[in-house]
Amino acid sequence: MKRLIGPFKEIITMSEAPLKGALAEDALGLISKGGILIEDDLIVKVGAFSDLKNEANSIDRIKGDHVLMAGLIDSHTHICFGGSRAGDYAQRVAGKTYQEILKNGGGIHDSVSKTRAASEEDLTDLVKARSKRHLEEGVTTIEVKSGYGLSVAEELKMLHAIQSANEKVPADLISTCLAAHVCPKEFDNHETYLEHIATKLFPELKTKNLTNRIDIFTEDGAFDPILSAKYLTQAKADGFDLTVHADQFTPGGTAVAISAGAVSADHLEAISDADIALLAASETVATVLPGASLGLGMHYSPARKLLDAGCCLAIATDWNPGSAPMGDLLIQTALIGSAEKLSISECIASITFRAAKALNLSDRGRIKLGQLADLIAFPVSDHREIFYQQGKIKPNKIWKRGVQVVG
Repeated sequence: MKRLIGPFKEIITMSEAPLKGALAEDALGLISKGGILIEDDLIVKVGAFSDLKNEANSIDRIKGDHVLMAGLIDSHTHICFGGSRAGDYAQRVAGKTYQEILKNGGGIHDSVSKTRAASEEDLTDLVKARSKRHLEEGVTTIEVKSGYGLSVAEELKMLHAIQSANEKVPADLISTCLAAHVCPKEFDNHETYLEHIATKLFPELKTKNLTNRIDIFTEDGAFDPILSAKYLTQAKADGFDLTVHADQFTPGGTAVAISAGAVSADHLEAISDADIALLAASETVATVLPGASLGLGMHYSPARKLLDAGCCLAIATDWNPGSAPMGDLLIQTALIGSAEKLSISECIASITFRAAKALNLSDRGRIKLGQLADLIAFPVSDHREIFYQQGKIKPNKIWKRGVQVVG
């Protein structure tokens, strides 16, 4: 049964936009007075609404002017956590650095204590609530990391909670194991801890099918490039996709990510021009996290440079309890877009199909034949209003796999 949805004042298809490099306005692939034909959970045709009416078995008519686009994809979040880090915020605005707070037992260590104290059921409910908010703001695919457990049992608890939440919310939750977030207090040696995780946790992840993604924080105060490379080599040999927290405060992580064949290198605030060139020549996605820049009061990652060099750029929220508690993908994209002079096409690509590539997904992020019918509609008549309003306009109609879940 084919169902037609429309008409829409504009449809942003992004159907032919390339995965890498800068994008002009024409990359949006706009269709005026358009409709979209859906069968089951897939898009089967998009075009002028009047041309598609005869092909439909049913029609869902949209009242009023709306602009339709693919559902948003947030490819980097930490929304599985217990407690709050408002205390960290107070210290940061009083002048303490992220690294100073971490060394004094705050930061990630504080979230580890609070997350360990939470039950699996508590964490499931928290992930559900945060995912629901994200979905209502148009995010239909959400990456969710572990990393506040830092032991085999606690990391498994987090990943089970993410899996349980995924079964109870319409959005797709893509789990990532970030057991290599920092070295826990129980271990004196970073290398010993990484070996422990690789030998004891990796097999459990495979046996229980909890994730196919491994992440590591390559940074001063976390894990150095040599240890990171060794850990990622083992993860890749075990069949995991890789991603890396890279170059947030100091360079070195991007080179590790590229050498390991990671699907993405995330943060990049401290990336060098030489590593930008290496990233552009690779298949690794450059994921920038404006929420962390806002939360830490530091400069944005060089998104304009990355695009002009030929990188595949994704924008994600880094939604976490410490450095990026806001978690609003549209607002953050509007802000970095203004600061870094990103075109509307580049902004939309970075939170749809290019973000999908950062998750090694090719079945979503565009409006074209064969893609998942993950769709969001904004109550505006001109697509430029979405970012002109700095993310304050939210979609009022949302479809996940062809089913309307909002509106």
